[in-house]
Amino acid sequence: MSRIVPLPALIALILTATSSLAGRIDVPAEPGRLAAALAGAVEGDELILAPGRHAGPVRIGMPLTLRGEPGAVIDAGGQGSVVTVDAPDASIIGLGLTGSGRSHDAIDAGVSLTRNARRARVLDNTITGNLYGVDIHGARDALVKGNRIEGLRLKRMNARGNGVYVWNAPGSVVEDNEIRYGRDGIFSNVSKRNIYRGNLFRDLRFAVHYMYTNDSEVSGNVSIGNHLGFAMMYSDRIVARDNISIRDRDYGVMLNYTKSSDVFGNTVLQGAEKCGFIYNSHRNLLAENIFQGCDIGIHFTAGSERNTVTGNAFIGNRTQVKYVGTRDVEWSFEGRGNFWSDHPAFDLDGDARADSAYRPNDLMDHILWSQPAAKLLLGAPAVQIVRWSQRQFPTTQPGGVVDSHPLTAPPSNGVPEAILKLARHEPLWATGDNSDDTEPFQPD
Repeated sequence: MSRIVPLPALIALILTATSSLAGRIDVPAEPGRLAAALAGAVEGDELILAPGRHAGPVRIGMPLTLRGEPGAVIDAGGQGSVVTVDAPDASIIGLGLTGSGRSHDAIDAGVSLTRNARRARVLDNTITGNLYGVDIHGARDALVKGNRIEGLRLKRMNARGNGVYVWNAPGSVVEDNEIRYGRDGIFSNVSKRNIYRGNLFRDLRFAVHYMYTNDSEVSGNVSIGNHLGFAMMYSDRIVARDNISIRDRDYGVMLNYTKSSDVFGNTVLQGAEKCGFIYNSHRNLLAENIFQGCDIGIHFTAGSERNTVTGNAFIGNRTQVKYVGTRDVEWSFEGRGNFWSDHPAFDLDGDARADSAYRPNDLMDHILWSQPAAKLLLGAPAVQIVRWSQRQFPTTQPGGVVDSHPLTAPPSNGVPEAILKLARHEPLWATGDNSDDTEPFQPD
């Protein structure tokens, strides 16, 4: 007597049978072998690529693992993306990936994750000689971890691709990667709930570039010798914490049209222009950051309001703060201000707060910023008399930043010696290698 098997049970039997067939497939570095192995694979297979060169490009259309033994390389020969993943739960592990095409329209990359590549894993690969490194194009919950990505050094920096490009890929995590050359280290656009942490960025335009990326985190990253470190633009509710920027050319940390975000515990050292730049950004928290050794410690402009600034350290900047306004803006919170290396104040009651308020700017600063030609008079006795007079008669001060409770000691955000050693090498922008066409960033 025949028996009808219920549909759910039938599906379960099919999946069990398929998984029982899955296994390891060894792929020698011989012409056509990788394509044949992919054509004959079933879901759950693990393809182990032998050392040597394997012909690409390749496309993965089912959940499987592509793993390389040491020395295994897939070379796309200048055509398209080296590996395209178009199925969920696939993994690319331990491979050399090179030779993508040069099309920005197609976003030719070392690894391309389509919107179907949910939960993809791209781990411990060496991705060099490609236009883009990894393109996460709509793939939710992808993980890109432990890869070394080196972009092309085309003459024009804006003609290069990004190390990791994240577009509309909620839940993606990009961590512990080393990214160098190319355009931006991570370019995140129209996405949300992403985490970018523990990455090292060198010799790029931007280390991390946020555009319309909300409810996300950028933490524990290191930016060395880039044009700009961490740029959060048109994005809200960002947590940017414990990042390090050393010798970045334009800005270490930038908020541009960014709201309700926490910028906490970051360290910016030896920047050429501005340690921090806040442009038309509101209701943000800036706390426990160190801004040290820049031409300008932090520049607030374009009506940035209702920001909380507390517990930061401004150390040895030529100009600690650049802020032009007609009213006073308080930079302390609940009786806790910031540390200023040029504030010669006493702490007679021993509460770790200076006994006098601090104003980083005076009337002459405002004149010099609005009339650059006045810098010729900077050392003139008249200028010094005006500044002395304002210190004696505070009521003559213009509007601007006031710290009513300055700290007497900076926060202790130590930079690891290994990072400081790496930063001793001259960045490309400082060596006269100005082959790129990127001018200092100016917001709209």
